[in-house]
Amino acid sequence: MFVAVSLESMPDLSIEDAVEIADDLEFAAVEIDIHEDGGHIRPSEILSNVDTAYHRIRLSHRMDIASFSIQLQSTGDQHYEDFAELCKFAKLCKVVTLTVPSAELGTPFNEEVEHLQRLVDIAETEGCRVAVRTQIGRLSEDPDTLMVLCDNVHGLGITLDPSVFMCGPCSNKSLDRIMKYVFHVHLRDSKPDAFQVSVGQGDLDYAKLIGQLSHEKYDRAFSIHMSPIDGLDHRVELRKLRRLTESLL
Repeated sequence: MFVAVSLESMPDLSIEDAVEIADDLEFAAVEIDIHEDGGHIRPSEILSNVDTAYHRIRLSHRMDIASFSIQLQSTGDQHYEDFAELCKFAKLCKVVTLTVPSAELGTPFNEEVEHLQRLVDIAETEGCRVAVRTQIGRLSEDPDTLMVLCDNVHGLGITLDPSVFMCGPCSNKSLDRIMKYVFHVHLRDSKPDAFQVSVGQGDLDYAKLIGQLSHEKYDRAFSIHMSPIDGLDHRVELRKLRRLTESLL
């Protein structure tokens, strides 16, 4: 297990500057957000010029890449064609874990199963694996739904954000049954009434979380995923959570 940082934690910086800060803060690896809306690099940039994108993401620094977070705006068959190209790009960059969002609440369950299975099948052809991101307001906000999704979509994993299950509508539910499906982890400090607080001021039990994942032989990244908070030095917050997490591993 090791500690990475999501570049989503530094939304106002270029990918180059964000990676430099991650290196200065002594993170072991980075998670790169490939989002059409607000990402450090857009899927359309990669699809239009793979060589340039590869240089920015892989050749311009020496840090390991723990995962890609992918959000596409394309729909229909084009969505799957774009995803297939990004899987090829991930293989080129030696990135295995790809995080994708789940559907919004109200989406028919069978429709989501078919969609995610198609993504998983595409990713597997390039040696990648798909993890659905836990998010409030989406099907993945409920651990019971997540378990059924993973049971029905062969090869699907979870990018676990424990804050979702502290602050969301399913805060009273156990996570034990979904731990075996976790491919990636997002971390911040949280309270039941606050999705993110200063490190050390929240109630998230990092030791318990790490213990649960260790029991399932989890051996991958804990990715710090924190938004800047007004009045706090964001670099200090990132460093504090890195040190805290590393002390428990």
